[in-house]
Amino acid sequence: MTDIKPNNDENQETKVASDELITKEAIFETLSPQQNEDKKQDINLILDIPVELSVELGRTKIAIKDLLNLTQGSVIALDGLAGEPLDILINGYLIAQGEIVVVGDNYGVRITDIITPSERVRRLSR
Repeated sequence: MTDIKPNNDENQETKVASDELITKEAIFETLSPQQNEDKKQDINLILDIPVELSVELGRTKIAIKDLLNLTQGSVIALDGLAGEPLDILINGYLIAQGEIVVVGDNYGVRITDIITPSERVRRLSR
């Protein structure tokens, strides 16, 4: 087995006095612009990632004692008005508004308004 010993000459070259500083210029490779095909492949990597889409009919706050008294047939009043647009959220973030529609035997939502990024920021500051 061969013992590897540190090169003392190299170690001495890196020693400096407390008031000196050794610096080296950073050398970077030149970056070339990516082709559009690369961008298409990049977006394809995320197309199958699942996100949670939810539609919010309304909200309310109730006391725990009222929550515990809920039974089958109880009615909970929400803050949303009848006919008012519903909020459409992706992973909890408002992205659009819509209205309830019936699709076959199921409920659906027709998107009536897409929330712009600037509007999303404005709503966060409320």
